[in-house]
Amino acid sequence: MTEGSAPLPEGWSFIPLGDLMKFQNGFNTDKSAYGHGLRFANVLEVITNTHLKANLIPGRVATSASETNRYLVQRGDILFNRTSETQEEVGLGSVYLDDEPILFGGFVLRGKPISDALDPLFAGYGLRSQIVRQQIMAAGQGGIRANIGQQSLSKIKIALPGKSEQEAIAEALSDADALIEGIERLIAKKRLIKQGAMQELLTAKRRLPGFSGEWVERPLSSISAFITKGATPTTYGFGWETHGILFLRSECVSPRGLDLSQSMFISEEAHRATRRSEVSGGDILITITGNVGRVVRLPHAFEQANINQHIARIRITAEDVNPDFVFHQLSRPEYLGYFNSIVTGQAYPQISLQQVREAKVALPCSEEQMGIALLLNDMDAEIQTLETRLEKARAIKEGMMQNLLTGRIRLV
Repeated sequence: MTEGSAPLPEGWSFIPLGDLMKFQNGFNTDKSAYGHGLRFANVLEVITNTHLKANLIPGRVATSASETNRYLVQRGDILFNRTSETQEEVGLGSVYLDDEPILFGGFVLRGKPISDALDPLFAGYGLRSQIVRQQIMAAGQGGIRANIGQQSLSKIKIALPGKSEQEAIAEALSDADALIEGIERLIAKKRLIKQGAMQELLTAKRRLPGFSGEWVERPLSSISAFITKGATPTTYGFGWETHGILFLRSECVSPRGLDLSQSMFISEEAHRATRRSEVSGGDILITITGNVGRVVRLPHAFEQANINQHIARIRITAEDVNPDFVFHQLSRPEYLGYFNSIVTGQAYPQISLQQVREAKVALPCSEEQMGIALLLNDMDAEIQTLETRLEKARAIKEGMMQNLLTGRIRLV
């Protein structure tokens, strides 16, 4: 719903931002001024926060008294990033909701309210509604970077209900944010617990009950089928498909696990022509170029796929070695640090397949491997369950915004 495409419900109206606030550009200063003085909000803080508070701003800058007065941000002021590499991020608004005085940078615009028609808490959501974002992205100018200025922003129209409805909408969306933030904090806590467990259990600092004895280091080549890498089908004359056999790029091996949103598809013919790049459930994948050392393990139920030349495949075949245990070992920060310490090529870091094959993992007996792997797998499953809840909570909030900020659903 944008102005002119559908009528707003009774009691709502489109109001130009210029009727609600007065805009001002931020300031730039010499690099020597940074690091001390007042907190200094710049583009990143504005982009990542619908409602901004002082403790979310790490940067500081020293200014004269006249500059402080001119570029001061106070509670209820609204900051917009005026430039971005993408249209999707230009002109994002963030409402300052704190009493500590801060300043705003040269890539930021400040909107100082000149009317009480806009509830500050509601503004943080309303300025990121589809109605507003579509207008701002259309108004953003620039070739390499998208930009928006005071004049263009002043013409952007926000859909506003009465103050009581604004307050009700803001309260509902704030509750949704609180739920999301609570899940995020719990995930962060669980990740820290898992990291601690990995550091103790995978280094023999803490042993499972009933186990003792020395651990043995073995190179990956001695416990895996031949460690190989993938290939890109286009080098064999094949193109990309809209469906077919899944093709995993290095971006799929993300710090958070397997990311299939970065995958592509190839034909059956291309799949047959690049058999050495085939992977299946249970395989361990490690990036060997670019962001070297990232590791994922494909789920047991994972169907066939292919990988590109930036990924190495490790397929554990030794009967006395638990594949999950090896995956958890290779996921430790120490291995990431090791692989990055032996890279070659400054412009495009890489490690060789031989270096992967020679990498050693410390192994206890197979029973202890299984016990440790099961414990860490359970932790991963708990985190995954929370991440699924987080995705659902975010989707619910997005639906709430689409309905509440257009008046499709009324709260008063």
